[in-house]
Amino acid sequence: MNSPQAAAAPGALARFLDGDVWYSFRTSPMAMAAAVIAALCVLSSVFAPWVAPHNPFDLATLNLSDARLPPAWIEGGSRNYLLGTDDQGRDILSALFYGARISLLVGVASVLVSIVVGVGLGLLSGFAGGKVDAFIMRVCDVMLSFPSILVALLIDGVGRAMFPNAHDTLAFGVLIIAISLTGWVQYARTVRGSTLVERHKEYVQAARVIGVAPMRIMFKHVLPNVMGPVLVLATIQVAAAILTEATLSFLGVGVPPTSPSLGTLIRVGNDFLFSGEWWITIFPGAMLVLIALSVNLLGDWLRDALNPRLR
Repeated sequence: MNSPQAAAAPGALARFLDGDVWYSFRTSPMAMAAAVIAALCVLSSVFAPWVAPHNPFDLATLNLSDARLPPAWIEGGSRNYLLGTDDQGRDILSALFYGARISLLVGVASVLVSIVVGVGLGLLSGFAGGKVDAFIMRVCDVMLSFPSILVALLIDGVGRAMFPNAHDTLAFGVLIIAISLTGWVQYARTVRGSTLVERHKEYVQAARVIGVAPMRIMFKHVLPNVMGPVLVLATIQVAAAILTEATLSFLGVGVPPTSPSLGTLIRVGNDFLFSGEWWITIFPGAMLVLIALSVNLLGDWLRDALNPRLR
């Protein structure tokens, strides 16, 4: 005899497959193409140790005699290095897989931190109102007055100055905090606006009348109804966070040199761009564009799919 949970799962899946979101996805060629590209980029980076031809960061396997080899289809290239090698003899294709994994890790982690902080403060601001609302919104205004990349540069620089011999894990943490410090503001403002609408609805008033605690109302009743815009914003912000991380790494204050991301690979290749070794920087740049573009397209599709006025 099947359990209620087992019986509920197929029903939930069936409702999703019959829903408007899935119909919008399977009838949108652009969304499907973006999803395929994003899935390929994510899977190739997550499973980089198994799908990459080489381990580009294993110093024991590097050979300087293979440095700056062109792609395999150009004269002088090697079939062992399909996209060529960089100045240290690292395989570009393998470096793309490993570098994308770091970029995606930092981007997704920073967005998750921004969601936790921004949604919590936005929910509190919109539900509590009064002086609490005014204080949180003034903090948001102050944060919005500074360019996000400069704030990230400042935090990352201060973190490295305070912990010059820190482990790579701490360096990643500082980078994630630096990106999240300005990323939470958009979530807070979005959730606050939705909460101001939801708190005056009848189901919230009914919960108050029967004596439900305010915290329980916020997180059990109001929060699920304001998460739609958050999901759309999070999808778009993942691409922005990845680009911010790439910018910081390009400027030399991002991830540690021992674990280079796509931004670091672009910075390394930039030194050889005008000497003819274009592949060292072009391929990491193309990988970064593919990831950001596919995620942005998915975010645009999700925004339209969740908008009842466009159905």
